Amino acid sequence: MQDWADTFGPYAPHPSLAVDDERFAAAFERFTGRLEDNYPFFHPRYAGQMLKPPHPAAVVGYLTAMLINPNNHALDGGPATAAMEREVVASLATMFGYDTHLGHLTTSGTVANLEALFVARELHPGRGIAHSADAHYTHGRMCHVLGTKGHPVPTDGRGRMDLDALDDLLRTGDVGTVVLTTGTTGLGAVDPVHLALPIARRHGVRVHVDAAYGGFFTLLAGADGPEGIPAEPWRAVARCDSIVVDPHKHGLQPYGCGAVLFRDPEVGRFYLHDSPYTYFTSAGLHLGEISLECSRAGASAAALWLTFQLLPPTPEGLGRVLAAGRRAALDWSRLIDESPYLTLYQKPELDIVSYFPALEPATLSGIDAASGRILADGMAAPDPVFLSTLRADREAFTARHPGITADADGARILRSVLMKPESEHHVEHLHARVEHLTGPH
Repeated sequence: MQDWADTFGPYAPHPSLAVDDERFAAAFERFTGRLEDNYPFFHPRYAGQMLKPPHPAAVVGYLTAMLINPNNHALDGGPATAAMEREVVASLATMFGYDTHLGHLTTSGTVANLEALFVARELHPGRGIAHSADAHYTHGRMCHVLGTKGHPVPTDGRGRMDLDALDDLLRTGDVGTVVLTTGTTGLGAVDPVHLALPIARRHGVRVHVDAAYGGFFTLLAGADGPEGIPAEPWRAVARCDSIVVDPHKHGLQPYGCGAVLFRDPEVGRFYLHDSPYTYFTSAGLHLGEISLECSRAGASAAALWLTFQLLPPTPEGLGRVLAAGRRAALDWSRLIDESPYLTLYQKPELDIVSYFPALEPATLSGIDAASGRILADGMAAPDPVFLSTLRADREAFTARHPGITADADGARILRSVLMKPESEHHVEHLHARVEHLTGPH
């Protein structure tokens, strides 16, 4: 980067930017000390939330482009990284099976979903948006922001949208768009897109797929081996109207890097606007003209582009990374099934494992207290293990485990996201630690 910068001739940094080396050293020491107040997201013993560090290629790509600090709002703010963004978005569209598309990167899945729901509102003004009761809470929030009525749809015993309830709702004519989730953030449940899509089409309703968490698992659809997942829901995604996916999850990117894709490029007309001081270097479409966001880090596009050069969104590329986490989840669920101390809440569909302490007597209140204790004790132990909890309401819990005494309105269960491929080689240790924390030894 310095070689490139030198081609424009020498210049002296302004003295107002100068910082004494000793002052910097002292500040940096305080800074790194503050960063120690963190959990080891990078380590396999961290099996809690959906967090992990980016791939080294993404770090190098981001930092290198950040030295220029391009803004992908307009071509005059970042011509190189805007081109990279178009290329990676095209790769994502191909991954999902879109033959035409309009899309761009965003700073988060929340903003990406906001954009998809914004277009949905414009296409069906006055009609609401349906999403499963287990979908990410952002959909209810964004419906409120957009002034659109949200319609939560009940879920079945595996956390997927209840299709009979969806059909009944769509008969009312109050809904213009259905949000289907391919990988809920709680349990990793995958809505049956292939079955819901014809119901929506019969009622003249758009279909948006929130694949923010699980989208890259389309690379394992129909794959041979234990990591393969049913192909039908993922193949149907290509026929849906819009998709959101977060490369800052399984795409190995730093936060924030989301993406929104539309199958019909004509929806770009809802974004069109003008700016008096941008869009002047090209007559072509600028990314800011098809985005609700304005300034966006071109470094995010650069990081994803460089990563895709090495680990493309193909079964042989990123698919191998996801396969390791999927196998880890299946291995741990098998160990839990065989354990006298733990009970599987439900079988994992992706790489999220949900489970709870096996107690006698088995009550919701007892499970809730034990789960909370295991979470806290695990983090404080000399040989720590980092888990997370998920609250399951009484109805959902007893539907899966009718033998539980429902003496409370719900209970926390334990939840582990095995999105780091290294987890595959640490499952037995994780399982042994959690068994120990239940108190049987």
